[in-house]
Amino acid sequence: MASLTDLTDRVERLLLRHDEILRTNLLLQVQLTAITQERDSLRSRLNAARARVDALLERLPVDTPKEDQP
Repeated sequence: MASLTDLTDRVERLLLRHDEILRTNLLLQVQLTAITQERDSLRSRLNAARARVDALLERLPVDTPKEDQP
C-alpha cells in the first residue's frame, strides 16, 4: 500500500503535468488561430487572383476556325 508521502508526490507530479498540458494547449490554440488567419488570407488572395485571371481570359479574342486555303 502506498504511503502518504508517495501519494503526495504522485499528486504533485500530476498537478505539474496538468499545468504543462494547459500551457501546451494554450500555445496550440494560439498557433491554430494564426494558421487559420493565414489560411483565410491566402484563400482570399487566391480568389482575387482567380478573378483577375478569369477577367483576362474574358478579354482574349475567340479563335475562329480558318478554312483550308489552296
